Amino acid sequence: MEYGRVDLNLVKKVLGPKTQFEIGDMACVYGALLAGCKFFAGYPITPASELAEGAARLLPRVGGTYIQMEDEIASIAAAIGASWTGERAMTGTSGPGFSLMQENIGYAAMTETPVVIIDIQRTGPSTGQPTQGAQGDMMQAKWGSHGDYEIIALAPSSCQECLDMTIMAFNLAEKYRNPVLVMGDGEIGHLRERIVIPDKVDLTFRTLTDLPREQYIPFVPSKVNPGSKVPDFAPFGSGSHSYITGLTHNEKGFPSTDKQPDHDRLVRRIMEKITDDAEKLVKVEEYMMEDADIAVICYGATARPAQTAVEDARRLGIKVGMVRLLIAWPFPYSYFAKLSERVKKVLVPEMNMGQMVHPIREALDSKVKVYPMNKIGGETHLPVDILKGIKEVV
Repeated sequence: MEYGRVDLNLVKKVLGPKTQFEIGDMACVYGALLAGCKFFAGYPITPASELAEGAARLLPRVGGTYIQMEDEIASIAAAIGASWTGERAMTGTSGPGFSLMQENIGYAAMTETPVVIIDIQRTGPSTGQPTQGAQGDMMQAKWGSHGDYEIIALAPSSCQECLDMTIMAFNLAEKYRNPVLVMGDGEIGHLRERIVIPDKVDLTFRTLTDLPREQYIPFVPSKVNPGSKVPDFAPFGSGSHSYITGLTHNEKGFPSTDKQPDHDRLVRRIMEKITDDAEKLVKVEEYMMEDADIAVICYGATARPAQTAVEDARRLGIKVGMVRLLIAWPFPYSYFAKLSERVKKVLVPEMNMGQMVHPIREALDSKVKVYPMNKIGGETHLPVDILKGIKEVV
């Protein structure tokens, strides 16, 4: 049996013209197909419904499967199950559904299941403003499930990045055998702009075991790739015996709920397989930062008005630049420690009441003054808003 096979020519034929004018939600679906996704389980929710609609229309045309589940809990459970057959699987949702998925996100982390979750954020709490964008799930992305685990979360700022980062999300999920989040928002999800379908897609695949059935131990660090803390993967149906449980388990996969050393060894490894690569997972973008003593730190939709505001401030002679988080979690502590040596003040515009500002403040030296700039209610910051904030902190 072949696992993860991608017929790129077929996918490109299904997706249509190389250059298109499309919304961010659909760009995520395009990225998933280009990454070899063959399974989507979801439940419609604004402003992420187009993820389900696009997957329902396109996945069957590339030999994939779309299932509309009864709710978001069942959706992520189905995606996790599909991943254990060896297929690349995903689900998509928005704020309330993302909250419902948290237990199974922890389950995917504990069972080391590669799965991609697209979260097109909207305002909350509760039902909030269903059609309005926000950035209110950024802390939940990291801390939403209980216990100790690591998460990888990407933050696109354009429709093209929705496509590109969804491909990246699948590659990271496969590499680390971990759930990976694409933290979009309603503004980017429903924004329509030019996207370009890449000619070539570089893909990473989970390491399948080539060991005889009797030698395969499902949760011991890789024997195929010595030195890796990511276990080899034996899909259901491959002939190897795999016992999968969210309980604390030993290297053979069997429950070991009353043995502290087993739990310590397991949880430290599933965290360290990501934290050991923290430097490789730093992905930030600098703009006009060469001589800046003020930095506007942003991510997602907020980066768009922030860039214009920085350009306007530069024309006024203010030495300000922009730093954009492309990977929000794991947080790039090392980058911000070095940034402390370059800037005196930091402005953090967010479409929430202040979430990523906390790790930013924690990572920067205390001598750097941090100014939150929060906006809620479903409207993005205007460039003039951020420019006013820059002027106030000069």
